[in-house]
Amino acid sequence: MKKDIHPENYRFVVFKDMSNGQTFLSRSTAATKENITLDDGKEYPLIKLEISNTSHPFYTGKMQFVDTAGRIDKFKKKYARKGAEK
Repeated sequence: MKKDIHPENYRFVVFKDMSNGQTFLSRSTAATKENITLDDGKEYPLIKLEISNTSHPFYTGKMQFVDTAGRIDKFKKKYARKGAEK
């Protein structure tokens, strides 16, 4: 491996899966402006995830419907007009 290419400022960060509310603590260098207090009473930076291993169908073995920001509704609305014009 090349030397001096990896960051030195790893810190504990909480990742939160927004589809099911699960949180987990890990180390990261990712920047964030939000914080969260865990059960241990300490405050950690918070990074929000749309999907993680606790909600992804590959890991859970079941399909879950995740509609982020109404993308499916926008798609249906956009192409519903196209089909009606023909």
